[in-house]
Amino acid sequence: MINAADGRLVGKVAIVTGGASSVGRAIAERVVRESGRVVVGDIDEVGLAALQDALGDSCAVMHCDVTDEAGPAALAAFAIDRFGQLDIAVANAGGGVGAHLVDMSLAQWRSVIDLSLTSAFLTVQAAARVMGDGGSIIAIASLNAVQPGRAVGAYCAAKAGVVALVDVAALELGPCGIRVNAVAPGLVRTAATEPMWSIPGMVDGFVSNTALGRHGMPADIAAAVAFLASDDASFITGHTLLVDGGAHHLSYPDTRAIMAHAAGARTA
Repeated sequence: MINAADGRLVGKVAIVTGGASSVGRAIAERVVRESGRVVVGDIDEVGLAALQDALGDSCAVMHCDVTDEAGPAALAAFAIDRFGQLDIAVANAGGGVGAHLVDMSLAQWRSVIDLSLTSAFLTVQAAARVMGDGGSIIAIASLNAVQPGRAVGAYCAAKAGVVALVDVAALELGPCGIRVNAVAPGLVRTAATEPMWSIPGMVDGFVSNTALGRHGMPADIAAAVAFLASDDASFITGHTLLVDGGAHHLSYPDTRAIMAHAAGARTA
């Protein structure tokens, strides 16, 4: 059980999409550590059960398909039903495929846009409809929103869309007292990115293009989310916080060239 240590989110209730593992789980854990309560939605039933066991009564979980309009709306309603209010919404669910634009199928394109952009729209919409003054909505964007990379065209487009969505939502929801911001991670070691560590030179390519000379961890992203969700950020809205170790100042590695080189080295 995580101890309530910091307390910046005391009395607040959050929803987190894609929260059963990795960054989403770290965000849920941070909410509870900050003395808040959290409702986590995901399609990973095993991960949800494990998170529920870890966080106890401060957490509730439900199966949630964020690409279905009913999913985020049900998650927001469940938070109110279970904990009586909704103060924070984190649109964390997302993902991409590796394919050059000329090779990408329409189905691949749509799947990335639905998971990484449409889900954020649905989460923002669902939360805004039930939140009151003082609410905070945070979407997880990406370094790829501002720094393009080869073979991640759909993901770059989706995450750039998330940033634009946040900007518009901040303008529209500001009069309601609801703040809307984004967190844009660089390379973070998660279950989804773990295969990159088995490709010689891949992680080094990212780290060498990061000012701080390291990759991120889920806790780094959760800390940024906790700040934006808290009253410490009460005069911040329409902002995208890059949590990338300074990678946006450098260049994005040519991941396909690194993969080709690694493949060549293995066959040599």
